[in-house]
Amino acid sequence: MGDVLAGFHAAWEFESDSVLIRFERGIRTPRLFQALGERRIPLDAIAAVTLTPGKRGTVVLRVEPRPGADPLMEAAAGQLKDASDPYRLVLPAERETLAEYYADELRAMLPSKDAGPAERYLVRPPETPLQFKAYDGKASFDGKSVHFRWFWTGASSAKWKAGDQSFAVSDLCGVEWRSPEVFEGHLRLLRRDAGVAQPAQADQDPAAVVFGLGYGPVHESLPFAASVLAAVRTGGTSALPESPAGAVTGAGADAGAGPRRDPADIADRIRHLGELHEAGLVTDEEFSVKKAELLAEL
Repeated sequence: MGDVLAGFHAAWEFESDSVLIRFERGIRTPRLFQALGERRIPLDAIAAVTLTPGKRGTVVLRVEPRPGADPLMEAAAGQLKDASDPYRLVLPAERETLAEYYADELRAMLPSKDAGPAERYLVRPPETPLQFKAYDGKASFDGKSVHFRWFWTGASSAKWKAGDQSFAVSDLCGVEWRSPEVFEGHLRLLRRDAGVAQPAQADQDPAAVVFGLGYGPVHESLPFAASVLAAVRTGGTSALPESPAGAVTGAGADAGAGPRRDPADIADRIRHLGELHEAGLVTDEEFSVKKAELLAEL
C-alpha cells in the first residue's frame, strides 16, 4: 500500500508486509510512545483490525496483535490504559470514511483470519541496554543478564541481607510485570529452578523490584520487562553488540565486573548494615562478611 494515515500522536505507514507506526514527540504524547519511538508490526502478527467510535468526536483504528506475537503486549498482560496502547490510532470523526477504507484494505491483506497464538515473537522487543530506577533499587539489563542494585533507603531488610542480585537470562522462565499506575506495582523475574522458593510479597523477593508513584514508570519499566521476556523466550539472543575492543558498551558496562563505587555510597550501605546488625536482623558473621565485601569495592 505504501500510504500514510496520520492521527493524534502517531502516523501509520501501510507497507506490503507490515504496518510501521511512528510516534510523535511532544508534551501531550504519552511517554510510552516517546520511549518506543516507532513500532513495526508484521501483517502475520495481526489477529484483527477494528474501527470504533472514540471520545469527543473521534474514531479509533486499532490492530490487535496475535497472542504471543509481541513481547511488549505480552508483558503488559492487559494492564495498559487505552491512551497508552501503541496499536490504537485516534483520528477526528470527519476522517472516519478514510479510516474505514484503510481498515478494509488492511483486513484484506492479513494472511489468515484464524491464525491463533504465535509460536514465536514476531514484533521486535525494545533494544538493550535498558535500565530504570524502582523504589527499592536500580534495575539494568544488558541483553544477557538482569542486575538489581538495592537502595539502602528503600530496600527491605530481606533484600539488603541477600545483597545485590544478578540473573542470567538462561536461568529465567518468564517475567511478571505489574503496572506502577496501580497500587504496589512490581517487576518480578520468574526462575526456571522449581526448587527456588520465591516470596509472595515482591518487596521481600530478591528477584523483584517494586514500584510506586514516581518510581519505575510505565515508559521505563514496561519496555524493560518486554526486552527481558523476549530474551528469555529466544534463549538470550538479544545480547549487546560489542565494541571493537570487545567491551560491552552502554549500561551493560556498569553491570559488568570491576567498576569501583562511590565511597559515599559504600559508607551509607555500611551504616545501614550496621543498623540491621544492631536490630538483630543480621548475625555477627553476616555483618562482618558483608562489610568486608563492601569495603573491597572501594
